[in-house]
Amino acid sequence: MTHTIRLAPLLSLALLVGCSSTHIERASFGTMPDGTAVESYTLTNANGVRAKFITYGAALAELHVPDRDGQLANVTLGFDTLEQYLSTDNQHYGCTVGRVCNRIANAQFTLDGKVYKLAANNGPNCLHGGEERPFDEVVWHATTTQTADGPAITFSYSSPDGEEGFPGNMHTEVIYTLTNNNDLRIEYAATVDKPCPVNLTNHAYWNLAGAGSGTILDHELTLRASRFTPVNDVLIPTGEIKPVAGTPVDFTSATRIGDRIDEPSNKPTKGYDHNFVLDAQGGEVTQAAILRDPKSGRVMEVWTTEPGIQFYSGNFLKGVKGKSGKTYVHRGALCLETQHFPDSPNQTAFPSITLRPGLTYRQTTVYRFSVD
Repeated sequence: MTHTIRLAPLLSLALLVGCSSTHIERASFGTMPDGTAVESYTLTNANGVRAKFITYGAALAELHVPDRDGQLANVTLGFDTLEQYLSTDNQHYGCTVGRVCNRIANAQFTLDGKVYKLAANNGPNCLHGGEERPFDEVVWHATTTQTADGPAITFSYSSPDGEEGFPGNMHTEVIYTLTNNNDLRIEYAATVDKPCPVNLTNHAYWNLAGAGSGTILDHELTLRASRFTPVNDVLIPTGEIKPVAGTPVDFTSATRIGDRIDEPSNKPTKGYDHNFVLDAQGGEVTQAAILRDPKSGRVMEVWTTEPGIQFYSGNFLKGVKGKSGKTYVHRGALCLETQHFPDSPNQTAFPSITLRPGLTYRQTTVYRFSVD
């Protein structure tokens, strides 16, 4: 079922913050070991809501939105320096993930009769595109523009044939728009010159009480998904699609995240790390999730064209120091990654992610902020 986009709560949020002109600020964010310059761009909309991006990984580094009293706080995890992003402390904070997000079983897939070997960087599996030059570890080209909707930044990257084991040259563009309705809209486009699996997403970690403010266990989550894809002991889908009803992964109505997070049936994820099959089945931009922080009153809706969403409850966050010296504790943030299903190249029953020459991969995801 397609859900109608609602604008009224967002207009009231804009009134809370007050009006100002939109603007974009560019700054240096350091230098890569090979000498490549990394830049940051801060977009501010007409309501004073601002988002900071870096060209390393085409990543969202900050997003400052108001609470019910109009007080701004950064609600996504990130770092102050490039050195921190390059360190092992970085767990894909805010980055663009590709060519294929999530896991590919046994770090290989077969396409048109040919076997392609990938990096096994997550046990026996390939995770988030590989380990040497996945999309989140390269420097993207950035251009900015002021649109009718609000300030925008376009990141582009051309991945050569064979990079991380994937076939064909692939050109990708990711457009972030910070709208004057306080939406963060992400639009993806990609083309290839050889058939290749493509599954892009953003890996932002969210804490609506403020990044580094404690756990997200009191957040309430609703998912527009009555089914999910169960996984084996190395987090690869079994190929089944099962109902969530009667299980600890039922978020079809608003549920406090901490209520069932430690139930045994959640193993081996050590919490939530599940792909949910959205009822809308993808195609149109429809509502996938609602996240609410009762304390601050902040609400984030996720709208997407994708058929799935990965809910990850920050199970492996390890207490590193983040922005302004704040500690990112275990379960101190969560991810809601819109996507096609994990291991799709090896799962014939799942929707295909094969992109062929002459076609364009497109995906749109919107993170919409309001207050209750």
